[in-house]
Amino acid sequence: MKRNYKQIFKLISLCAMALVVMAACGDQRPKSTSTRGIAKILCDESFQSVLEQEIAVFEYSYPEASIMPDYINEAAALDSLMRGKCDLIITSRDLTDEQRQSLKKLGRGYRSRMIAVDAIAIIVNKQNDIDELSMDDLRDIFTGKVKRWGEVFPTKLKNDSIRVLFDGSGTGVVHYIKDKFLKGGSFGKNVYAKQSSTEVFDMVETNKNVIGLIGVSWITDDLKSVEKPIAEKYEELKTKNEVSKIDFTDRIKVMPVRGDDQVHGVKPYQAYIYSGEYPLVRPIWAIDASYNGTLDHGFYTFLTGVIGQKIILQTGILPAAEPVRQVEIVN
Repeated sequence: MKRNYKQIFKLISLCAMALVVMAACGDQRPKSTSTRGIAKILCDESFQSVLEQEIAVFEYSYPEASIMPDYINEAAALDSLMRGKCDLIITSRDLTDEQRQSLKKLGRGYRSRMIAVDAIAIIVNKQNDIDELSMDDLRDIFTGKVKRWGEVFPTKLKNDSIRVLFDGSGTGVVHYIKDKFLKGGSFGKNVYAKQSSTEVFDMVETNKNVIGLIGVSWITDDLKSVEKPIAEKYEELKTKNEVSKIDFTDRIKVMPVRGDDQVHGVKPYQAYIYSGEYPLVRPIWAIDASYNGTLDHGFYTFLTGVIGQKIILQTGILPAAEPVRQVEIVN
């Protein structure tokens, strides 16, 4: 909420400044550039904690720039891009061939790049005494085949019903789990959708029978620490390449997950995301259909550049340098 109030205040201030300049100079209004103006960005809610840090550093670097984020489900973000309601989105899926062709027919160029490799963390209440879950365990839980914790493993919670919580009904996390486990099937009646990752986290923290699925950047231990001043953070990003050890918050339990060919489960630490040992990983894409030289394009360039990638590295997930797919429309 604090972020929204801040952005509303900034938007009102920028609009007021624009009106003053227009009144004084007639039609000579300030032009948006790659480092100045206002840009709207739509982002899958599960990536919010990372994007907020990207925006903070970008706006510190360019004080005349204001990035206005809206955190919605991934399907709605893609729909807005295709309808021309926004030019820059963050999602766990790249454009399909059909979507690329649709943009081309409309005369809209686009750029898309994988900017990060995220992991889906399985979180449970601290009272849960199960040591790990296998992929088969998760499949049985998601489909409703297994309804009580005692059916998974002998546990003090053996008679408690399992409640599965997602961060929404149309988010990238939901789509990923459907594709990974259901193969066209349906979730069991024990699966519920909350409104945000924060709600999922809070429910897991206070309910011993709940299992939550959440982007790993939401559970790193920096959530409980005081944020560094933005000036100090910016200087560190410019001068340091190494990253301190990143651990998870102790307010909940992060469940190790065992892959189909593994002997032991692992938690979604960066090393296991990189090695492929953690089995629940997904890409994060930035898709930009704006003109060169606009603020949207400037922020896209920042996300895919050195500083933007360093910020991602410090959040507990991995930066991902992938070749850019780009289409330029020549009139």
